[in-house]
Amino acid sequence: MKNRTKLKEPVKVRTKKLADGSESYYLDIYVDGKRSYEFLKLYHLPEINPLIKEQNRATRAAVETIKSQRIIELTNAKAGLKRTVVRSKMLLDDWMQSYLADQERKGARGLKLLKTVMRMIPLYKKKVKMGDIDKEWCKGFIDWIQYTYKTRWGNPLAPKSASDYVGYLSTALNAAVRAEVIPENPFMSLPQSERVKVPESKREFLTIDEIKLLVSTDCPREDVKRAYLFSCYCGLRLSDVYALRWRDIVLDGEQYRVTTVMKKTAAPIYLPLSRQAVRWLPERGEAGDDGTVFAGLPAEPNINKVLAKWVSKAGIPKKICYHTSRHTFATMMLTLGADFYTVSKLLGHANVKTTQIYAKIVDSKKTEAVNLMDKVFD
Repeated sequence: MKNRTKLKEPVKVRTKKLADGSESYYLDIYVDGKRSYEFLKLYHLPEINPLIKEQNRATRAAVETIKSQRIIELTNAKAGLKRTVVRSKMLLDDWMQSYLADQERKGARGLKLLKTVMRMIPLYKKKVKMGDIDKEWCKGFIDWIQYTYKTRWGNPLAPKSASDYVGYLSTALNAAVRAEVIPENPFMSLPQSERVKVPESKREFLTIDEIKLLVSTDCPREDVKRAYLFSCYCGLRLSDVYALRWRDIVLDGEQYRVTTVMKKTAAPIYLPLSRQAVRWLPERGEAGDDGTVFAGLPAEPNINKVLAKWVSKAGIPKKICYHTSRHTFATMMLTLGADFYTVSKLLGHANVKTTQIYAKIVDSKKTEAVNLMDKVFD
């Protein structure tokens, strides 16, 4: 009996060890006596915890998917089929896994939102091929996410959330275009009238007089009062206040500064503190450098309940949550004459356009100031 000859795969997965202990995946492609390599920019990381182990599993699955696609491409190339046509047969779920692995490797922002979108896709339609995503599919997804999809609490998505999720999916499809998986992203050809309509949000904030009212009003919890007023005077998010350590506050000459990495954006910030901000820092006592500055703060929902009682007691007819302290800081800085670029840096915005959302608020304050003359001279 003759031995059966095992067919050799034209594409093999290999890895290259890197100095940091990780391994870089690449494809070893051997066709018609010629060898080439394709480095995938995907990595197997040292498995120091269960989370990384799961990430490695997803990365390996993405690598195997790419390998299979390359074999199909090589097989079909001889039949004269274009690469994009062949790769369009890839499942959307497989592409999203590959895209997620690449984003995780890059340390990109918004991975939580991206993973949520990935969970939504099979709820809308299962086993969708990349080539089947057209304008009608995109319009159907937008309609479904706005009017059919419900959160775990049984509520429809807010327009802003729906817009964000559609945006993350569209960004993944743009990457698929660059990778020659699909010829175009149908989301990009949709007119504005067919996209998620997001109403302009009202950014609540406190005026300087209202801040003074809160300062002079007793709060049910002194630590919440200190933390909130501290953020009103420096603009730090609650997530950064929770994480703030005494080592993050340094004295540079006569100027106190906060040096930290923002939780939301993972961007470093070097923030000067005014005397008013320093005034609301709690006593350090015996706390070491690693000690939490605002130790013992309750969870955000409970903080907001305390704030509601405090604001009501002060006679301020506004719905205030902790994040309004950041809006208050931005509006106060602009009202007092700081320029948008400077305020954007104080807030840690990557783009000054993000700061310009406060322009209308400041314009209204200018109008109020000018109209004060009428009260004097009428």
